[in-house]
Amino acid sequence: MSATPEPLRGAVVTLRLAAEGDVEALVAVRGTPEVMARWRGGDLAAEVRESIADPELHYYAIVVADRIAGAIQWSAEDEPDYRYASIDIFLDPSVHGRGVGTDAVRTLAAHLIDHEGFHRLVIDPAADNAAAIRCYAKVGFQPVGIMRQYERGPDGTWHDGLLMDLLAGELLR
Repeated sequence: MSATPEPLRGAVVTLRLAAEGDVEALVAVRGTPEVMARWRGGDLAAEVRESIADPELHYYAIVVADRIAGAIQWSAEDEPDYRYASIDIFLDPSVHGRGVGTDAVRTLAAHLIDHEGFHRLVIDPAADNAAAIRCYAKVGFQPVGIMRQYERGPDGTWHDGLLMDLLAGELLR
């Protein structure tokens, strides 16, 4: 199955496939210090364009009240015996604490389960990102375990990640 070109609508967000016209707004969000602390990068415009163009990545702009508030993406492991989808998200700090992230993750998770046919989803926040972990738990994601020295941080040292997963029947709609 493939991503639908139709926007996905949640309670407070609309998720629509990102396009070239969204690059400037997405770069502005990616470039905030709070997002850069988790989503490092170099040439942000090139990275956003690569994400939009990547046929293996489904890259959505998160729209709240007609304004781009971030991006959420998914990719798939399509090996039939291991099939699952993984999600990643970044949000403008100005919308933190308002349920935008939870609604975006829930909206995409419901789409992946109901329309793309996935039985299992994964997400992997930094182990010290308590706000993200709480957000994902509100959707039904559960901790699986710590991935030790999983990613390099802006300070150049390795940091732990938390693998979380969600089975289709666990989605908190």
